Amino acid sequence: MDNRINDPVNLNEAGNDNTESTTEKENSNDMQSVGEEITPVNNPKAVIGAVLFSVGNSVEYKKLSRVLGRDVDETKKLVYELKEEYDGNEDCGFTIIELEESVQMCSKASMYEYLIKIAKVPKSYSLTDSMLETLSIIAYKQPVTRLEIEKIRGVNCDHAINKLVEYGLVTELGRLQAPGRPLLFGTTEEFLRSFNVTSLDDLPTASPDRIEEFKKEAAEEVSLKLDI
Repeated sequence: MDNRINDPVNLNEAGNDNTESTTEKENSNDMQSVGEEITPVNNPKAVIGAVLFSVGNSVEYKKLSRVLGRDVDETKKLVYELKEEYDGNEDCGFTIIELEESVQMCSKASMYEYLIKIAKVPKSYSLTDSMLETLSIIAYKQPVTRLEIEKIRGVNCDHAINKLVEYGLVTELGRLQAPGRPLLFGTTEEFLRSFNVTSLDDLPTASPDRIEEFKKEAAEEVSLKLDI
């Protein structure tokens, strides 16, 4: 991973159990939405462009498909076609990126030099080797607890985890159902965006040798601290 990253230029209803369970209610809502007569829009690509431009952040495919009146697979096909049109048009400064099961409209990388002339320069964060190693472990083993991370690295990781959370690359996913209920950590959509990864499935395969490198580097880190 590169150790320089740029910060680039998001309805649940509460149910009650008086007459039906939450699951039953969700199923009922799903059936109701299926039963509704939704007419497919005549200009789906225009609608996709308008939605993504207006929202700014990523939009889930399933939500976008409801707007279009089409299923998710057809929606993905339309998004892909629109992205191809954007990318193939030199007079268009936009493109579309995919983040797990969501999509987002953003400026093409080639437009950056022009954008910074009128827009605020994105914050640039520097990731130390310790933070990169911690981030790698979280990315491959998530959801993972702080203790599990420290067992692999062999050193305290509080600072690294806190900075990664501050940078928006890592987030708390909940708590492990175990004594003490330790926090579980995982990567965010910002992680995918910052490292130009479409999904976690696209990450390179982690090798045992690399994990051993983490341990060795962590041991050297401890040694340096003791020398100081």
